[in-house]
Parts: sequence; C-alpha cells; structure tokens
Amino acid sequence: MKQPNYFTIIFLLLSLSLFTFWFIYNPVEDFAASIPGQDNRPDKNSASFEVINIGEDFKKFSNKKSDLTGKWERFRGLNFDNINTEKIPLINNFGNKEVKILWKVNLGEGHAAPAIYNGNVFLIDYDETQKADMLKCFSLESGEELWRRWYKIHIKRNHGMSRTIPAVSEKYIVTIGPRGHVMCLNSQNGDFLWGLDIEKKYETEIPFWYTGQCPLIDNGTAIIAPGGSSLMIAVDCASGEIVWEAPNPDNWKMSHSSIMPMFFEGKKMYVYAAVGGICGISAEAEDKGKLLWKTAEFTPNVVAPSPIVFPDGKIFMTAGYGAGSVLFQLKKKNDEFSVEILQKYKTKEGIASEQQTPLVFNNHIFSILPKDAGSSRNQFVCCKYDNCQNILWASGKSHRFGLGPYIIADNKFYILSDDGTLTIAKLSSSHFIFLDKSKIFDGQDAWGPLAIADGRLLMRDSKQMFCIDLRAGK
Repeated sequence: MKQPNYFTIIFLLLSLSLFTFWFIYNPVEDFAASIPGQDNRPDKNSASFEVINIGEDFKKFSNKKSDLTGKWERFRGLNFDNINTEKIPLINNFGNKEVKILWKVNLGEGHAAPAIYNGNVFLIDYDETQKADMLKCFSLESGEELWRRWYKIHIKRNHGMSRTIPAVSEKYIVTIGPRGHVMCLNSQNGDFLWGLDIEKKYETEIPFWYTGQCPLIDNGTAIIAPGGSSLMIAVDCASGEIVWEAPNPDNWKMSHSSIMPMFFEGKKMYVYAAVGGICGISAEAEDKGKLLWKTAEFTPNVVAPSPIVFPDGKIFMTAGYGAGSVLFQLKKKNDEFSVEILQKYKTKEGIASEQQTPLVFNNHIFSILPKDAGSSRNQFVCCKYDNCQNILWASGKSHRFGLGPYIIADNKFYILSDDGTLTIAKLSSSHFIFLDKSKIFDGQDAWGPLAIADGRLLMRDSKQMFCIDLRAGK
C-alpha cells in the first residue's frame, strides 16, 4: 500500500492556513496616514501651521574689533569666481611641520560655509539643542564668537541641515535658512532689519536636503530665487520692501544653485538654474525683473552647481547624478535674446561636477569629476572653456578628492578632499602640478565651500569649522 506523502500534506495545510489568514485579515484596519515631515523631507504644508519669528533672539558675547580688512563676502567671493586676489604670499608646501591650525569650533550638522568681512566670520548654523536656526559671528583672528542671532524652527536631520553662505556688505548681511527663511541684519552689530518666509509668501517648494541657494546683495538689494509664485525677487535691504518680482509661468522650482550676475552686449542680468530650466533676468534699471531669455534644455531634478558665465555669452552648466553638462551660447539680435546649445553630453564624455561649481582661469575650466565619471571619477581635471568635452589633463588616480571644495589663491590651487586632506597644486592650464598635501583633520563630508581672507583659510566638515594660517613665513 502506497504511503501518504506527509510533506505534501503539511505544505497544503500550511498554504491553506496562510490563505485563510490573508482572506480574513484587513490590512488597512489599523492604517494611519503618514504624518507630514516624518520622512525627513521638508513638508510643504508645515509653514501654514508653524509660527516662525525670524530673528527674534540675540546674544552678544564680545565687543572685540579687528584691524583685518580682507573680504570673502559671499558665495565664491568678490567676483563670483572662487579666486582670491589678495597680494599675500601663501605657502607652497607644508614642509615637515604640522599645519598651523589657528582655531576650530564645533557646529551643528551641515555643509554651510562662512563669509568673511573685515575680520568677522559669518556662518549660518542649526543648533539641535535649542531647535534654532542661527547666524553666528566669529573673530577671524581667534575664533571667539562675538554674537549670534537666531529663531526657533523645527528641522529634521536630512544629511545635514544648514547649507548656505551669507551675503555681506558694509551695511547688511542676508541669510537663507534651511527652510527658506530670509533674514537681513545690520552687518556691523547684528541688529535685526527684516525677515521673509519665502515658503509662505511664494509657495516655495523647499528642495530635498533643504535650501542650498546662497543669497546675493547687489547695490543694497537682496536678490533671491524662490521659485513658486515668483521665479526671482529683489528686496530692499534697508526696508524689506519687495522692489520687483519676476514671474514664473512655467512653475520652475527652487534648486540648490545660486544666482550669478552676467554682463553681455551691454546688458546686466541675473542667471539662474532652477529645477525646470535656466533663465536670465534683467538687472537694469529700465526693466529690472524682466525675463530676458529662458531654456528648458537642461532640466535635472537635482541642481547644486551654479552657472558659469563668460563675457562672450557662453554659459556652462553641470549637475550630478548622471545629468552631465551643457554649454550654451547666448545671442542678442534687435534687443531680443536667444540661447542655443553648443555642447551637451553625459558625465563620462567631458568635464562635469556633482556638487561644487567649477573654477575658471585663463579661459580654462577646472573641476572635480563626479563619482559616476568612470575611471577618472573624483579627479581634478581641466578643459578649455569653449570645448568642454575635451579634457586636457587630469590629476591622476593618486589624486582623487571626493566631493570636496577648491579655490585659487596666490597662483595656486587649494583643494580639500572630503576626508579633510588639503592639497596644494600649482596654478596651470597645461597639466596638474602637485606641490604638497596634508591631513588637516579627520573629517567626514567636508563639502562646504572654502573661504579665504588675510591669509587665513576657513574649511569645515559636517560638524566642525577650522581656520588655518596659509601665510608664508608665519
């Protein structure tokens, strides 16, 4: 007599039990709708319920004044090119000595970088203990905190919080916080002048990873690109009055990119790379805020680098995550502007960048290639500005820099790897000339842009800021 297959019987019984459970169980019985903001994304509706008193709190620690006069007053410095022009001799190598760290300070998690003005260092920082977005002012010489101004706001960790750089002038300082809160202060003493919630006023969709756009001060007005109901706005720094608003008919969204001024054919304009396209907005008195041109030929979902503009009307734009790069040519005919594509290519086909805005010197573009650039990933590379697909040289496999920042000062490149290693290379468009490198700190995600003034270089990782002395002979 054939014996029953007990394995088969057990399997059938188990399957029947599981089917019965599935049939009678109601999977939505205890379902609860997700709570806004609990997925670490900025919640577009949170601004409607949370009361934010921008700039409400202030504390002064010291009246110390400085005799220093150096300036790095905004994102990418004086001329928006990441080039320091001070006539101060800087070191060519580190020798056998330890790097001279003048001071360091602990910070909240983020990638926000400092601005420098006459011996003062301005940095926006999120304090998790107090749940506050803060503008802090430090002494460039000592690192002593001089004052801070802040406001309470709930921000969840999302691979960092603060990401922007203040814009500073003789009279004003303007900041943009992680959730799009604009604050304008007296740069001399920290007195509050006005605040603006662009999320509320312009229905701005705050980017994933929070706000990365750095503000611009131009002739006493703050220039900001909210997206939402207005593509770009100008605010009078003295009064907080909205001077003009540029329309946003295509509903382009705010990116992590910053506004760049451009002069072409006798016309000054503001060039901005939004999520949705790139545009030029008039900065001239007779038609300020007018949309002069736009193109939707480069539309990545994440845009961190800012546009690179050239006097002959060329505009280079790049982004990470496989977006590649594009080289545009701006044209003018009968007072009308148009833009055409000269080159458009994937990351592995030419110069590109994921996070940092490339450098330009002597009609050459310098950049660190993204991690998806194949065998040349994370290398420092060079191309001619009008032929971005032809990489002239690369730093080589032994010199990779992650997503770190870089500047030009005293005819040298200073390149910070995202692990805290600083490399010095000779300024050259012919080939990469390595001079020296040193591990400054055991860093993590040292992505915030560098700032330099009076021979002092400021750098940071995700939780600390360092000031080192680069002056030769010091």
